[in-house]
Amino acid sequence: VQLQASGGGLVQAGGSLRLSCAASGRTFSRYVMGWFRQAPGEEREFVATISWSDSSTYYTDSVKGRFTISRDNAKNTVYLQMNSLKPEDTAVYYCAADRNPVTVPVTLMFEYDYWGQGTQVTVSS
Repeated sequence: VQLQASGGGLVQAGGSLRLSCAASGRTFSRYVMGWFRQAPGEEREFVATISWSDSSTYYTDSVKGRFTISRDNAKNTVYLQMNSLKPEDTAVYYCAADRNPVTVPVTLMFEYDYWGQGTQVTVSS
């Protein structure tokens, strides 16, 4: 499985961006998908995840009410709609896929099997 993230860019505080992550592979619809981010000098952290079965979602507290994760299985794509962006959201954002989830929600990096290359999001104040 290959993941290709896109949609990052430079935006002012309060603005919006939508990230996309296109996946190869015929079994995408059965993968749990997640978004993580890594700010300069920081560890990579969990942002959001969406299940394969009922598209249930889970978010880290700092993005609840501002970010929305969704998926289109017909297009093998997962999205992260980011609204009301803040400078502290600045990071490289990575999408990831878990082909065999054991527990849900899937929030730990080691649980994910495949990773995209990352897309830079910069929020100016």
